[in-house]
Amino acid sequence: MTMDAAVHDTDRAARLDRLHASRLYVCTDSRSAQGDLPEFLDAAYAGGVDIIQLRDKGLEARAEIEALEVLREAAHRHGKLFSVNDRADVALLVGADVFHIGQGDLTSEQARTVLGPDVILGRSTHSIEQAHTAEADPEIDYFCLGPVWETPTKPGRAAIGVEPLRALATTAAKPWFAIGGISAGERQAEVQATGAQRIVVVRAVTAADDPAAAATELKQAL
Repeated sequence: MTMDAAVHDTDRAARLDRLHASRLYVCTDSRSAQGDLPEFLDAAYAGGVDIIQLRDKGLEARAEIEALEVLREAAHRHGKLFSVNDRADVALLVGADVFHIGQGDLTSEQARTVLGPDVILGRSTHSIEQAHTAEADPEIDYFCLGPVWETPTKPGRAAIGVEPLRALATTAAKPWFAIGGISAGERQAEVQATGAQRIVVVRAVTAADDPAAAATELKQAL
């Protein structure tokens, strides 16, 4: 094994260990309206968030890279993972831990060609059939299933309900996350009652007056 290969194996192994230990995943925009991205990221990670993805369709590439550099520094400071959405070129430039793709984005093989073997690859799925396809894809490391409930972050996307989560919980070997309209309390409990062990949230943390406390409440229930 070459030195470069050994470094790659170590990097991927460390990221996979963190992925498998992850329970709480947050997606956020660049917080340009609030002007508090560094403070928000530190609060969310300190509150127990394991992975944060920057998802801001309104950003041009240069501004996205600048925001992701802030996210990368926060993630590494807290020993957590950070994720890039959709843009493989941007993910490569910032050295993303995680690259997340939707159903209509790059194939997993295309993403690997651009990003190499170390990055963690995730895929959005919206049905049991898509989840099974992601599970069978050797390049995909984790996937998300949802939206469980309709959510304004994905307008027009029909909710799938909790039953697909129940079916998946008995069969999935890879890490997977329930996503869509999940919040602390009754909805989180309903999701976890299916056997789901990991969740992705947006507004439950990003819209909270105290992001650290909101993350802590979600994480403690997990």
